[in-house]
Amino acid sequence: MKIIVNNKEVNTMATTILELSTELSLPDRGVAVAVANKMIPREEWSGKKLSEGMSIIVIKAVCGG
Repeated sequence: MKIIVNNKEVNTMATTILELSTELSLPDRGVAVAVANKMIPREEWSGKKLSEGMSIIVIKAVCGG
């Protein structure tokens, strides 16, 4: 299926945000995910289903100044 991640089209076999995070090799900490501009708590990633054309924003925390 095709989804949009950070404004880029991505082909994925993932069906949930948790599967997508694994597919994208996201770190276990310091990452936030929003779907349709709504933050999704990490505890809900396994239950949040992906659908064709869904827009997802992934934000990674960065240390430093």
